[in-house]
Amino acid sequence: MNTSAHTPALLDERHFPSHFETEAALEQFLATPSRELVDDLARLPDDLMILGVGGKMGPTLARLARNALPADRRVIAVARFSEPGMREMLEGHGIETIACDLLDAAALAALPQCPNVIFMAGRKFGADADNPLTWAMNVHVPALVAQAFSRSRIVAFSTACVYPFVPVTGQGAAEDLPPSPPGEYANSCVGRERMFEYFSKLHGTPGRLFRLSYAIDLRYGVLADVAIKVWRGEPVDVTMGHVNVIWQGDANAQALRCLVAATVPTSPLNVSGPETTSIRWLAEEFGRRFDKPVEITGSEAPTAWLMNTGEAERLFGYPKVPLSQLIGWVADWIAREQRLYGKPTKFESRDGKY
Repeated sequence: MNTSAHTPALLDERHFPSHFETEAALEQFLATPSRELVDDLARLPDDLMILGVGGKMGPTLARLARNALPADRRVIAVARFSEPGMREMLEGHGIETIACDLLDAAALAALPQCPNVIFMAGRKFGADADNPLTWAMNVHVPALVAQAFSRSRIVAFSTACVYPFVPVTGQGAAEDLPPSPPGEYANSCVGRERMFEYFSKLHGTPGRLFRLSYAIDLRYGVLADVAIKVWRGEPVDVTMGHVNVIWQGDANAQALRCLVAATVPTSPLNVSGPETTSIRWLAEEFGRRFDKPVEITGSEAPTAWLMNTGEAERLFGYPKVPLSQLIGWVADWIAREQRLYGKPTKFESRDGKY
């Protein structure tokens, strides 16, 4: 394991914090590896590159990888680095950085050939404002990456949005359900998967298509979206009445562990929390914790974007952080009016437009 001075202790499920006083404490916790992650990555030869590290999950995934990998393995973070201070922050935690526009094929080809790749780049919010750019980012860039790193292991972030809506009374969409989603954004995500599948078959590239449903951080996510509406006395729309959610730290850990669980050709894996969680129940629970009335609008549709995560649980076990803990952390964060990203998930959307 990395022995540098900033390495945190291993995750201890018996002693989770009751709350996070600061963002620094939150991010340190998100970067704390479990024993299972450390053991899996110890089996992984060579270095790791993260493409598209600049999103909500990327920086903590990079720090988590740095803390979990042996000290002699490089962690290389690649992005345009348009957010001030991010590059310096990552480098301060022992992560190498390279500025690169992944739409630039020549710049992509100039990146070092890294044996292990996590692909996190993509375009969602504002997608319908420029659909050609959305398809370029979500389909063309994956094709370029799959060719440029055909000899690497590639774990490619995808989404539950590739599925059609399924009944809320069922077990959720399993990996063998054919994609048939609404909206251009979701269909571009199917295109992303198809590019990685095509080139994986062509070149024998090991990988996983990491179909993630709603990662949760205290500063963004479905729980924060619902909690802030209750806190402010705003109505909560329950039309999209049910979701799966997972702690961002658990999602990042499973993404890294997918490098060891890669298949040839690449194959999809559903990743989220095991519960089908009611939006109405969440709103009422936050209302109870805040001692505030809850205003509900709409009525629950009989279908939603829900996934069966049984295969991920077989590979990795249940997520470390349970839903009840997440609700408590989010309620405390919102009640103390701590910083939010200001990037709603728009989970209420049923037309695929973001």
